[in-house]
Amino acid sequence: MVEKEIIIYTTPRCPFCKVAKEDLDRKGIKYKEIDVSKDAEELEKMVRISGKRLVPVMVDGENVTVGFGGT
Repeated sequence: MVEKEIIIYTTPRCPFCKVAKEDLDRKGIKYKEIDVSKDAEELEKMVRISGKRLVPVMVDGENVTVGFGGT
């Protein structure tokens, strides 16, 4: 079984991004973080995927989650 890696689009000043990453860490879920404040191409990719300019955006295969409300 291949373990998937979640992609999480973030910005450094986003408190919800920090909490989302802490939640993933606590659950032992691997992720790749992309800071959209430093990469305009990745920002546009995130907007195409999510339809929003809101972070965090988490992509797990075909599943896209915008924002973070905790679990």
